[in-house]
Amino acid sequence: MENHQRMKAYWKKNLSYLLILLIIWFLASYGCGILFKGPLNQVQIGGFKLGFWFAQQGSIYIFVVLIFVYVRLMNKLDKEFDVDEKE
Repeated sequence: MENHQRMKAYWKKNLSYLLILLIIWFLASYGCGILFKGPLNQVQIGGFKLGFWFAQQGSIYIFVVLIFVYVRLMNKLDKEFDVDEKE
């Protein structure tokens, strides 16, 4: 039964990581690209308004960074719960 509890804790932590990262991505894509575009458009990057940049490219860059963050978090979590791949 102890192993079942460990795996339950593992998945609970995994899902919390996913939820946090998806909220960050939502805020970056929908929030910065649509909801907060007015104030963000006061700033320009390379001649483009920041709100437009987030809507077109920024959310994609953030998504790619979040993938690497998730991989790192999951590697640490796997080691913590001793379910990592051993060579």
